[in-house]
Amino acid sequence: MARKIYWVQFVSQSWAVRHSQQTLSTHVLKDDAITAGVKVAKANQPSSLKICRKDGTIEDERTYGNDPYPPRG
Repeated sequence: MARKIYWVQFVSQSWAVRHSQQTLSTHVLKDDAITAGVKVAKANQPSSLKICRKDGTIEDERTYGNDPYPPRG
């Protein structure tokens, strides 16, 4: 099963939780957006939450659900 990818990004003066170019929620504080993103990602496992800085670079990535390490293959 493919992993769903959710993003926390700075968009138009606020922090947004996004999935497939769709904004799920917006927040004034980045911490609030991360909390909302974690909640959505945990509810829709297997999933990944990518947290971005204001400049758009990836700061952190969190995975939820079956994530075998080391990877098979």
